[in-house]
Amino acid sequence: MPINWFPGHMNSTRQAIKDRMQAGLDVIIELLDARLPGSSSNPLLAALTAGRPSLKVLNKQDLADPAVTAAWLDFYNAQPHTRAIPLDAGDKSPARALIKACRELAPGRGDMHKPLRVLICGIPNVGKSTLINTLVGKRATKTGDEPGITKVEQKIVLENGFYLFDTPGMLWPKIGIEQSGYHLAASGAIGRNAFDEAEVALELIAVLQNRYPEALRQRYGLTELADEEAVLEAIGVKRGAKIRGGAVQLHKAAEALLMDYRQGLLGRITLETPDEMSAWRQAAAEEEARKAAAREAEKAADKARRSGRRAASSGDAT
Repeated sequence: MPINWFPGHMNSTRQAIKDRMQAGLDVIIELLDARLPGSSSNPLLAALTAGRPSLKVLNKQDLADPAVTAAWLDFYNAQPHTRAIPLDAGDKSPARALIKACRELAPGRGDMHKPLRVLICGIPNVGKSTLINTLVGKRATKTGDEPGITKVEQKIVLENGFYLFDTPGMLWPKIGIEQSGYHLAASGAIGRNAFDEAEVALELIAVLQNRYPEALRQRYGLTELADEEAVLEAIGVKRGAKIRGGAVQLHKAAEALLMDYRQGLLGRITLETPDEMSAWRQAAAEEEARKAAAREAEKAADKARRSGRRAASSGDAT
Protein backbone atom coordinates (compact mmCIF):
# COMPACT_ATOMS: atom_id res chain seq x y z
CA MET A 1 0.00 0.00 0.00
CA PRO A 2 1.47 3.42 -0.94
CA ILE A 3 2.27 5.56 2.13
CA ASN A 4 1.98 9.36 1.92
CA TRP A 5 1.70 12.11 4.54
CA PHE A 6 1.63 15.80 3.63
CA PRO A 7 -0.46 17.77 6.17
CA GLY A 8 -1.25 21.45 5.61
CA HIS A 9 1.66 22.91 7.56
CA MET A 10 4.09 21.13 5.23
CA ASN A 11 2.68 23.01 2.27
CA SER A 12 3.27 26.21 4.24
CA THR A 13 6.85 25.07 4.85
CA ARG A 14 7.34 24.57 1.12
CA GLN A 15 6.26 28.16 0.49
CA ALA A 16 8.45 29.42 3.34
CA ILE A 17 11.49 27.74 1.79
CA LYS A 18 10.71 29.31 -1.59
CA ASP A 19 10.44 32.72 0.07
CA ARG A 20 13.67 32.20 2.00
CA MET A 21 15.47 31.19 -1.19
CA GLN A 22 14.38 34.45 -2.82
CA ALA A 23 15.61 36.41 0.21
CA GLY A 24 19.04 34.80 -0.13
CA LEU A 25 20.69 31.69 1.26
CA ASP A 26 24.29 30.51 1.11
CA VAL A 27 24.17 26.88 2.28
CA ILE A 28 21.43 24.27 2.68
CA ILE A 29 21.81 21.76 5.49
CA GLU A 30 19.68 18.68 4.94
CA LEU A 31 19.47 16.49 7.99
CA LEU A 32 19.09 12.87 6.95
CA ASP A 33 18.36 9.76 8.99
CA ALA A 34 21.55 7.68 8.80
CA ARG A 35 19.42 4.52 8.95
CA LEU A 36 17.66 5.48 5.69
CA PRO A 37 19.80 8.17 4.01
CA GLY A 38 18.19 7.84 0.59
CA SER A 39 14.58 7.63 1.67
CA SER A 40 14.99 10.57 4.06
CA SER A 41 16.43 12.82 1.32
CA ASN A 42 13.62 15.09 0.17
CA PRO A 43 13.30 15.43 -3.65
CA LEU A 44 11.03 18.44 -3.17
CA LEU A 45 13.77 20.19 -1.19
CA ALA A 46 16.31 19.38 -3.92
CA ALA A 47 14.06 21.06 -6.48
CA LEU A 48 13.46 24.12 -4.28
CA THR A 49 17.14 24.67 -3.45
CA ALA A 50 18.82 23.64 -6.71
CA GLY A 51 22.18 25.33 -7.26
CA ARG A 52 22.96 26.04 -3.58
CA PRO A 53 25.88 24.34 -1.79
CA SER A 54 24.53 21.48 0.28
CA LEU A 55 25.65 19.84 3.51
CA LYS A 56 24.16 16.39 4.04
CA VAL A 57 24.19 15.51 7.73
CA LEU A 58 23.63 11.81 8.43
CA ASN A 59 22.08 12.10 11.86
CA LYS A 60 21.50 9.24 14.31
CA GLN A 61 24.65 7.61 12.98
CA ASP A 62 25.04 5.88 16.34
CA LEU A 63 21.92 3.84 15.44
CA ALA A 64 23.07 2.99 11.90
CA ASP A 65 25.35 0.30 10.45
CA PRO A 66 28.83 1.94 10.30
CA ALA A 67 29.87 0.18 7.08
CA VAL A 68 26.73 1.26 5.23
CA THR A 69 27.04 4.79 6.63
CA ALA A 70 30.53 4.96 5.11
CA ALA A 71 29.10 3.96 1.73
CA TRP A 72 26.47 6.69 1.95
CA LEU A 73 29.06 9.30 2.90
CA ASP A 74 31.09 8.35 -0.18
CA PHE A 75 27.94 8.56 -2.30
CA TYR A 76 27.00 12.07 -1.18
CA ASN A 77 30.55 13.42 -1.07
CA ALA A 78 30.96 12.44 -4.73
CA GLN A 79 28.17 14.86 -5.71
CA PRO A 80 29.09 18.40 -6.85
CA HIS A 81 28.87 21.28 -4.33
CA THR A 82 28.00 18.78 -1.63
CA ARG A 83 29.59 17.63 1.59
CA ALA A 84 28.40 14.90 3.90
CA ILE A 85 29.22 14.24 7.54
CA PRO A 86 27.91 11.74 10.12
CA LEU A 87 26.45 13.01 13.35
CA ASP A 88 24.74 12.21 16.61
CA ALA A 89 22.57 15.27 17.29
CA GLY A 90 23.04 15.10 21.05
CA ASP A 91 26.86 15.06 20.88
CA LYS A 92 28.11 18.65 21.00
CA SER A 93 31.64 18.20 19.62
CA PRO A 94 30.71 16.61 16.25
CA ALA A 95 27.72 18.93 15.98
CA ARG A 96 30.07 21.91 15.89
CA ALA A 97 31.69 20.33 12.83
CA LEU A 98 28.72 21.33 10.71
CA ILE A 99 29.44 25.04 11.34
CA LYS A 100 32.96 24.50 10.03
CA ALA A 101 31.64 22.57 7.02
CA CYS A 102 29.15 25.35 6.18
CA ARG A 103 31.91 27.97 6.28
CA GLU A 104 33.99 25.85 3.92
CA LEU A 105 31.07 25.55 1.49
CA ALA A 106 30.62 29.36 1.41
CA PRO A 107 34.12 30.76 2.02
CA GLY A 108 33.22 34.32 0.98
CA ARG A 109 30.68 34.75 3.76
CA GLY A 110 30.58 34.61 7.52
CA ASP A 111 31.25 38.05 8.99
CA MET A 112 28.95 40.83 10.20
CA HIS A 113 29.00 42.53 6.79
CA LYS A 114 28.34 39.33 4.83
CA PRO A 115 26.69 36.94 7.27
CA LEU A 116 26.51 33.28 6.40
CA ARG A 117 22.84 32.45 5.85
CA VAL A 118 22.09 28.76 6.34
CA LEU A 119 18.78 26.93 6.01
CA ILE A 120 18.41 23.66 7.91
CA CYS A 121 15.77 21.23 6.68
CA GLY A 122 14.83 17.62 7.17
CA ILE A 123 12.02 15.14 7.33
CA PRO A 124 9.89 15.07 10.49
CA ASN A 125 11.36 13.48 13.61
CA VAL A 126 14.91 13.32 12.20
CA GLY A 127 16.42 15.10 15.22
CA LYS A 128 16.67 18.63 13.86
CA SER A 129 15.41 20.36 17.01
CA THR A 130 17.76 18.31 19.19
CA LEU A 131 20.69 19.27 16.97
CA ILE A 132 19.84 22.98 17.14
CA ASN A 133 19.49 22.85 20.91
CA THR A 134 22.90 21.15 21.08
CA LEU A 135 24.48 23.83 18.90
CA VAL A 136 22.94 26.70 20.82
CA GLY A 137 23.64 25.14 24.20
CA LYS A 138 20.13 25.64 25.47
CA ARG A 139 16.57 24.67 24.61
CA ALA A 140 15.92 26.83 21.56
CA THR A 141 13.27 24.57 20.01
CA LYS A 142 10.78 21.96 21.17
CA THR A 143 11.72 18.31 20.80
CA GLY A 144 9.72 15.10 20.89
CA ASP A 145 9.33 11.57 19.57
CA GLU A 146 6.40 12.45 17.30
CA PRO A 147 6.73 14.01 13.83
CA GLY A 148 5.55 17.58 13.33
CA ILE A 149 6.75 19.23 16.57
CA THR A 150 8.19 22.35 14.87
CA LYS A 151 5.44 24.29 13.07
CA VAL A 152 6.99 27.67 12.13
CA GLU A 153 10.30 28.96 10.77
CA GLN A 154 12.82 30.22 13.33
CA LYS A 155 15.95 32.37 12.94
CA ILE A 156 18.82 31.45 15.25
CA VAL A 157 22.18 33.23 15.58
CA LEU A 158 24.73 30.48 16.20
CA GLU A 159 27.84 32.67 15.98
CA ASN A 160 28.68 36.20 14.90
CA GLY A 161 27.92 36.31 11.20
CA PHE A 162 26.24 32.89 11.17
CA TYR A 163 22.45 32.85 10.84
CA LEU A 164 20.58 29.55 10.91
CA PHE A 165 17.01 29.40 9.65
CA ASP A 166 15.12 26.40 11.03
CA THR A 167 12.07 25.06 9.19
CA PRO A 168 9.43 22.53 10.22
CA GLY A 169 9.99 18.96 9.13
CA MET A 170 8.72 18.38 5.62
CA LEU A 171 7.99 15.38 3.46
CA TRP A 172 6.77 15.58 -0.14
CA PRO A 173 3.26 15.22 -1.59
CA LYS A 174 3.79 11.82 -3.24
CA ILE A 175 6.32 9.23 -2.07
CA GLY A 176 6.88 7.50 -5.39
CA ILE A 177 9.20 4.77 -4.08
CA GLU A 178 7.20 2.19 -2.15
CA GLN A 179 10.18 1.01 -0.09
CA SER A 180 10.86 4.59 1.00
CA GLY A 181 7.33 4.93 2.32
CA TYR A 182 7.79 1.86 4.49
CA HIS A 183 11.22 2.95 5.72
CA LEU A 184 10.01 6.45 6.59
CA ALA A 185 7.05 5.01 8.48
CA ALA A 186 9.28 2.56 10.35
CA SER A 187 11.60 5.39 11.40
CA GLY A 188 8.77 7.49 12.84
CA ALA A 189 8.83 10.23 10.19
CA ILE A 190 5.19 9.74 9.18
CA GLY A 191 2.12 10.37 11.30
CA ARG A 192 0.81 7.13 12.76
CA ASN A 193 -2.66 7.57 11.25
CA ALA A 194 -1.21 7.49 7.72
CA PHE A 195 -0.14 3.83 7.71
CA ASP A 196 -0.87 0.39 9.09
CA GLU A 197 1.69 -0.60 11.75
CA ALA A 198 1.42 -4.32 11.00
CA GLU A 199 2.08 -3.81 7.29
CA VAL A 200 5.12 -1.63 8.01
CA ALA A 201 6.39 -4.10 10.60
CA LEU A 202 6.19 -6.95 8.09
CA GLU A 203 8.26 -4.94 5.61
CA LEU A 204 10.79 -4.15 8.35
CA ILE A 205 11.03 -7.84 9.25
CA ALA A 206 11.75 -8.67 5.61
CA VAL A 207 14.73 -6.28 5.63
CA LEU A 208 15.97 -7.58 8.97
CA GLN A 209 15.70 -11.21 7.88
CA ASN A 210 17.75 -10.46 4.80
CA ARG A 211 20.41 -8.24 6.36
CA TYR A 212 20.34 -8.52 10.16
CA PRO A 213 18.79 -11.88 11.10
CA GLU A 214 20.77 -12.08 14.35
CA ALA A 215 19.15 -8.87 15.54
CA LEU A 216 15.76 -10.60 15.47
CA ARG A 217 17.05 -13.78 17.05
CA GLN A 218 18.82 -12.07 19.91
CA ARG A 219 16.22 -9.43 20.71
CA TYR A 220 13.24 -11.79 20.74
CA GLY A 221 14.86 -15.13 21.50
CA LEU A 222 13.80 -16.66 18.20
CA THR A 223 15.28 -20.03 17.29
CA GLU A 224 14.22 -19.87 13.64
CA LEU A 225 13.02 -17.24 11.19
CA ALA A 226 10.06 -18.34 9.08
CA ASP A 227 7.93 -16.04 6.93
CA GLU A 228 7.41 -12.43 8.04
CA GLU A 229 3.96 -12.93 9.58
CA ALA A 230 5.15 -15.92 11.59
CA VAL A 231 8.04 -13.84 12.93
CA LEU A 232 5.67 -11.01 13.86
CA GLU A 233 3.42 -13.50 15.66
CA ALA A 234 6.45 -14.87 17.53
CA ILE A 235 7.37 -11.34 18.58
CA GLY A 236 3.81 -10.87 19.81
CA VAL A 237 4.03 -14.07 21.87
CA LYS A 238 7.32 -12.92 23.42
CA ARG A 239 5.80 -9.52 24.27
CA GLY A 240 2.51 -10.92 25.61
CA ALA A 241 0.42 -9.40 22.84
CA LYS A 242 -2.27 -12.08 23.04
CA ILE A 243 -6.02 -11.92 23.25
CA ARG A 244 -8.46 -14.40 24.74
CA GLY A 245 -8.15 -17.72 22.98
CA GLY A 246 -4.41 -17.40 22.40
CA ALA A 247 -4.48 -15.37 19.18
CA VAL A 248 -1.76 -12.78 18.74
CA GLN A 249 -2.60 -9.09 18.34
CA LEU A 250 -0.46 -8.31 15.31
CA HIS A 251 -1.03 -4.58 15.80
CA LYS A 252 0.45 -4.72 19.32
CA ALA A 253 3.33 -6.92 18.14
CA ALA A 254 4.03 -4.45 15.34
CA GLU A 255 4.05 -1.51 17.76
CA ALA A 256 6.59 -3.33 19.94
CA LEU A 257 8.89 -4.08 16.99
CA LEU A 258 8.72 -0.55 15.57
CA MET A 259 9.42 0.99 18.98
CA ASP A 260 12.41 -1.31 19.50
CA TYR A 261 13.77 -0.36 16.08
CA ARG A 262 13.32 3.38 16.61
CA GLN A 263 15.05 3.25 19.98
CA GLY A 264 18.00 1.28 18.62
CA LEU A 265 17.27 -1.78 20.72
CA LEU A 266 17.76 -4.09 17.74
CA GLY A 267 21.32 -2.85 17.21
CA ARG A 268 22.91 -0.63 14.57
CA ILE A 269 20.75 -1.12 11.50
CA THR A 270 20.55 0.62 8.12
CA LEU A 271 17.60 -0.23 5.90
CA GLU A 272 19.04 0.67 2.48
CA THR A 273 22.26 1.01 0.51
CA PRO A 274 23.09 3.54 -2.25
CA ASP A 275 22.85 0.81 -4.90
CA GLU A 276 19.44 -0.33 -3.67
CA MET A 277 18.15 3.23 -3.62
CA SER A 278 19.38 3.82 -7.15
CA ALA A 279 17.58 0.69 -8.36
CA TRP A 280 14.35 1.69 -6.59
CA ARG A 281 14.46 5.18 -8.10
CA GLN A 282 14.99 3.73 -11.57
CA ALA A 283 12.10 1.29 -11.13
CA ALA A 284 9.82 4.07 -9.83
CA ALA A 285 10.74 6.32 -12.77
CA GLU A 286 10.02 3.54 -15.24
CA GLU A 287 6.67 2.80 -13.58
CA GLU A 288 5.71 6.48 -13.63
CA ALA A 289 6.67 6.68 -17.33
CA ARG A 290 4.53 3.60 -18.03
CA LYS A 291 1.54 5.15 -16.24
CA ALA A 292 2.03 8.45 -18.08
CA ALA A 293 2.12 6.61 -21.43
CA ALA A 294 -1.04 4.71 -20.50
CA ARG A 295 -2.78 7.97 -19.59
CA GLU A 296 -1.79 9.54 -22.90
CA ALA A 297 -2.97 6.45 -24.81
CA GLU A 298 -6.30 6.58 -23.01
CA LYS A 299 -6.65 10.30 -23.82
CA ALA A 300 -5.93 9.58 -27.49
CA ALA A 301 -8.44 6.71 -27.54
CA ASP A 302 -11.06 8.87 -25.86
CA LYS A 303 -10.46 11.65 -28.37
CA ALA A 304 -10.82 9.18 -31.24
CA ARG A 305 -14.10 7.87 -29.77
CA ARG A 306 -15.50 11.38 -29.43
CA SER A 307 -14.42 12.21 -32.99
CA GLY A 308 -16.07 9.03 -34.26
CA ARG A 309 -19.34 9.85 -32.47
CA ARG A 310 -19.34 13.36 -33.92
CA ALA A 311 -18.73 11.98 -37.43
CA ALA A 312 -21.55 9.46 -37.00
CA SER A 313 -23.90 12.13 -35.71
CA SER A 314 -23.05 14.38 -38.67
CA GLY A 315 -23.71 11.51 -41.10
CA ASP A 316 -27.09 10.81 -39.52
CA ALA A 317 -28.07 14.46 -39.88
CA THR A 318 -27.45 14.37 -43.63
